[in-house]
Amino acid sequence: MFFRSLGDGAELRPLEPWQAEEFFAHVERGREFIGQHIGFADAAKDLDGARALLQRYADKAATDTGRIYGIWLDDKLVGGVLFREMDVKQGRAEVGCWLEPAATGKGLITRAARILIDWAIRERGMHRVEWLVSAANAPSIAVARRLGLTKDGVLRSYHEHRGVRQDLEVWSVLAPEWES
Repeated sequence: MFFRSLGDGAELRPLEPWQAEEFFAHVERGREFIGQHIGFADAAKDLDGARALLQRYADKAATDTGRIYGIWLDDKLVGGVLFREMDVKQGRAEVGCWLEPAATGKGLITRAARILIDWAIRERGMHRVEWLVSAANAPSIAVARRLGLTKDGVLRSYHEHRGVRQDLEVWSVLAPEWES
């Protein structure tokens, strides 16, 4: 089985449809926390929804347009990182993340996202990796800063989440910046 150590008993592993029950249990533990800023938790509102979400990412992996990875801490799924979108032809990918409350403050997302960005640039030849985040999501913005990403700008009132219009910050890193 593939995994990458994140240190301190944490591992990064592919998250696949056969793990839907474990994924759904994880989402249930952190549903409100995860769902504050992203629709990810709302998409997995039941076991079938969780399975469908993981299947969408399995389909994206098969077409090389996205991927999803879980973060396990002491063999318990606590969050993850993903390529929401990948456009290999254009050399562009978008990284995203989520984490349940009990796993915050341990640097797990920063370490996992660093692995994804490094792989996208060094192995897949991506020229630009993006990090799109609600302007109200301070922890995710802090991760973008720790990763050395550049804030490109703000898309004002970009999308609606749970009935509220949200500004979306766009952060990115270009391959030459990452490699230096």
